[in-house]
Amino acid sequence: MEIKRNILLNPGPATTTDTVKMAQVVPDICPREKEFANMMKGLREDLVRVVHGDERYTSVLFTGSGTINIDICLNSLLPAGKKILVVNNGAYSTRAVEICQYYGMPHIDLKSSVYDVPDLKDVERTLDENPDVALVYTTHHETGTGVLNPIREIGRMAHEHDAIFVCDTTSSLGMIPLDVVKDNVDFCMASAQKGLMAMTGLSFVIGREDIIRESKDYPKRSYYCNLYLQYDYFEKTGQMHFTPPVQTIYSTIQALKEYWAEGETEKFARHRRVFEAIHKGLAELGFRDVIRREIQSGLVVSVKYPDDENWDFDKVHDYCYDHGFTIYPGKISTTDTFRLCSLGAIDVKDIEAFFVVLKEALEKYNIKVVYND
Repeated sequence: MEIKRNILLNPGPATTTDTVKMAQVVPDICPREKEFANMMKGLREDLVRVVHGDERYTSVLFTGSGTINIDICLNSLLPAGKKILVVNNGAYSTRAVEICQYYGMPHIDLKSSVYDVPDLKDVERTLDENPDVALVYTTHHETGTGVLNPIREIGRMAHEHDAIFVCDTTSSLGMIPLDVVKDNVDFCMASAQKGLMAMTGLSFVIGREDIIRESKDYPKRSYYCNLYLQYDYFEKTGQMHFTPPVQTIYSTIQALKEYWAEGETEKFARHRRVFEAIHKGLAELGFRDVIRREIQSGLVVSVKYPDDENWDFDKVHDYCYDHGFTIYPGKISTTDTFRLCSLGAIDVKDIEAFFVVLKEALEKYNIKVVYND
């Protein structure tokens, strides 16, 4: 069966292998069968292995996009009378703030520039001044900009102040090295369609089992999105509390087989060389990125729109899309940008082919890559 191969340079879902796609084509099965429960048990164990969790860690599966994990961790892991500190330097930590606001949970929005990493002195000062903070939250890789945050240091500060550390690793897990023990991460999260290069519909939280059990007695803020409730159901039955995304689970199991076959170090190196090829292609055409290279994740490049009056992102996007390449708008409210990402089952030759197409688009619409400053 021939499947057209598109190169997705958006920050997920990512380009997948044909074997991951075809893993979804299986005999129909009721997800309450023991056979399927055994598959999910193996998947949960493998997810903990990906982040080098020890015997204290478990993983809990949910149906939904990556945002469901933010909701679950924040609403499930806050004890009564305590507050959340969100270390916020981008769109996805801002989403965590919005979830706190919707639930009416006490929180501090420690907001800083989207163009830089958080000031660790501000984090420590805020924790010193707020001993009732029980949960510190930030994003590992801020997908809106490509900034990589210093999570090990933030996690250490959280623990020194008797708080747990929850880290959104949605667009870094399976690509950027992560060791939850060494990096002081109590809970991390992702969805299958990002770094694992599977399909959409499955998300998961990886975290400390003792804290999940303790959260049983915390205020209940959601039924469907309660971490303890889902964990407890898995432990008692081996199944999700509610219907799982069956086909996506099959594809994720296959994606993990391919993850182990490629090798952690080799996979990280491939994403890095794709990232470098993106920078090389942009430089040759004269584009500028907006984030300092030393704090970039190696996964997302935020590219500043040229100042030429003929620039039209939608036209350029559509030309690239028609030729098998997807580019994506930026998420910086103060600067017009688009993003090129090194996620997925792609390599340098795919990036080189993309820049041929991008150059054609610029020529077709008579766009000059110039900046007035």
